[in-house]
Amino acid sequence: MFAEFLKRLTQPDPEPLPDADARLALAALLVRVARSDGSYDHEEVARIDRILSKRYALSPFEAVELRRDAELFEEAAPDTVRFTRAIKDAVPYEEREGVIEALWDVVLADGVRDHEEDALLRLVANLLGINDRDSALARKRVENGGA
Repeated sequence: MFAEFLKRLTQPDPEPLPDADARLALAALLVRVARSDGSYDHEEVARIDRILSKRYALSPFEAVELRRDAELFEEAAPDTVRFTRAIKDAVPYEEREGVIEALWDVVLADGVRDHEEDALLRLVANLLGINDRDSALARKRVENGGA
């Protein structure tokens, strides 16, 4: 199911992703960051569902379905560097900037800023073309309840 999508996503010059594929790729990135500290708990899962529901105007059922697909896709996706660069090449900047805010929302869901999550988020932001300042501003917005 995901093999063809991964092949298209990791081509040297990928085409812009159709909306459904972009949703899946970005949801998988949320899952990857949530799993990065070795603990993928109920709070993070619920936060991902809420983010997907709000971001894409999905029903709770549709958000859960997208997250479950993203969990499977994330397991099959290439290493974070290739995966994130492929997303950068295929997703408009404005959406990538919003993704950083959503990623911070997931990282902070359990109330703990874990070193592994911080490191991965710094890497992902850089690979998505988001500078440290904008990433820090996104984190502050989330911490202040603005996400």
